[in-house]
Amino acid sequence: MNYINCGNFKTTYEKDAAIYKTTFSRISIYSFLLSLFILPFFLNTYLLYIMNMIFISAIGAVGLNILTGFTGLISLGHGAFIGVGAFSAGYLISNYGLNFFVVMPLAALLTSAVGVIFGLPSLRLKDLYLSIATLAAQFILEFVFIRWEKVTGGVNGLSVTPPSFFGIEINNDFRFYFFALIYAIIMITAAKNIIRMKIGRAFISVRDNYIAAETMGVDVFKYKLLSFAISSFYAGVTGALWAYYVQFITPEHFTISVSIQYLSMIIIGGLGSILGSIFGTIFMVVLPEALRHLVGLFSDILPMLSQIFPAIREAFYGLVIILFLLFEPEGLARRWNLIKAYWKLWPFSY
Repeated sequence: MNYINCGNFKTTYEKDAAIYKTTFSRISIYSFLLSLFILPFFLNTYLLYIMNMIFISAIGAVGLNILTGFTGLISLGHGAFIGVGAFSAGYLISNYGLNFFVVMPLAALLTSAVGVIFGLPSLRLKDLYLSIATLAAQFILEFVFIRWEKVTGGVNGLSVTPPSFFGIEINNDFRFYFFALIYAIIMITAAKNIIRMKIGRAFISVRDNYIAAETMGVDVFKYKLLSFAISSFYAGVTGALWAYYVQFITPEHFTISVSIQYLSMIIIGGLGSILGSIFGTIFMVVLPEALRHLVGLFSDILPMLSQIFPAIREAFYGLVIILFLLFEPEGLARRWNLIKAYWKLWPFSY
């Protein structure tokens, strides 16, 4: 008797948790990555800037999604943790002249340590109360950025020299594109594997039902702190990359609005989804640029629009989040899965 294969069935946990579900998905991902390495040769400076911002921000969004989306711990201090990574990198570069091979992991580890300290209240707090505690961390770190002038430069900011690779300075958008892309690939791949491991399953169990997880032997407090550490590590990498890219950092770069922006990324993209973090990042990076062009079109008719653009941008952020919560609460990742499912079943309706 001959059997016809119908569907994509998994018979083991390893196959179910595999990154590449099919040969087609493997080829598609590798082709997409290859196209990303070819793409910058066809982009102008402005589009290279957009892509660099997407790569840098995607790392931070993935880190926050590990904490909030996969572990269920709301954080309103992610922007400040990114600031810790940026100022750590700036201090190490300006005072010790270290290479980025050393600066990046050191800045990320320092940020991870700070994240663990502010994650200690998660033993007793959860939900809204934990979010208030992380909000306090945001304001505390902002105060430190301003007052600890010896390290951060205070309100005057801190200059950062561009990284160099075997004598080649990465001092323009084109060169930085490859630098940021490689880090984004490494960090996103690492996050995907973390979620597939025992650690990731423990994070999800803490999120879904921490009492049941503790009953089954999961050390809830340990994994909460570990989630804070990993999330802050990603924030540190994001901050260090940002410092290298802009080459001048001030406390104004890491305010509460940055934390809200990253939270918006994972809500719009999809909580508990690595791919959703990337979708949300693209959406939130492109959105203000699209708004800026739209305002520019009407600035001749209404000149005041250019003056109130920051307020328009923030209001639009809020409106977009509300609309997604109402009509697409699972984010863009769910919409992507529905599109894939549609083409798998097409032309049939079931």
